[in-house]
Amino acid sequence: MKHLTILLLLLLSFMDNTVKAQQFKSVDDSLAYSLGVLIGGNLRSEGFGDLNTEMIYAGLKSAVKGEPTLYTPEQCNIIVREGSARIKGKTHESNKVAGENFLKANKSKPGVITLDNGLQYEVLKMGDGRKPKATETVNVHYHGTLIDGTTFDSSVDRGEPISFPLNQVIKGWTEILQLMPVGSKWRVYIPYDLAYGDRAAGPTIKPFSTLIFEIELLGIE
Repeated sequence: MKHLTILLLLLLSFMDNTVKAQQFKSVDDSLAYSLGVLIGGNLRSEGFGDLNTEMIYAGLKSAVKGEPTLYTPEQCNIIVREGSARIKGKTHESNKVAGENFLKANKSKPGVITLDNGLQYEVLKMGDGRKPKATETVNVHYHGTLIDGTTFDSSVDRGEPISFPLNQVIKGWTEILQLMPVGSKWRVYIPYDLAYGDRAAGPTIKPFSTLIFEIELLGIE
């Protein structure tokens, strides 16, 4: 029922994109529109943005008015669950293929080094300190993006480096940082299987996502 309710409310973000603030006749109109924007944006981020909004409107109207519906709530839950899996499956496969194609093209670029497991990196600055062991704690600055350039996390933007045990992060980080002397700054390209695999991580990193990091190894603690 949770998914059905959210799906029906998606209509509120699509009903009339020409609506102006001065057309709201009450605070409840503003509330309804705001709910639609927030819920619709969330559903779009989950892959539902291409659904037929006329059908969403028909279902929403029937449910809100208490009119007979074509499906029972139980049937709607099943349809939404199966449809969600189908849509997300297509998106996940697309992420996987896009990442593989990106890495294939990237490996031929000057300065890019590819390891046997597919991990790639470029040396932006080579330090002269020692290399950390997997059991040690490191202090780093980093900037992480997707292959389309979308930033998902950045200690650089926050203005504060972070420290963490090297064996408690994604595999790509554990491996590449053991190759970096302290003082180095590298750009690292991490295949999905050395990142989060078939799992999402936050609202931006989808399953099977290839990740790009600029990592500066500041020290070993």
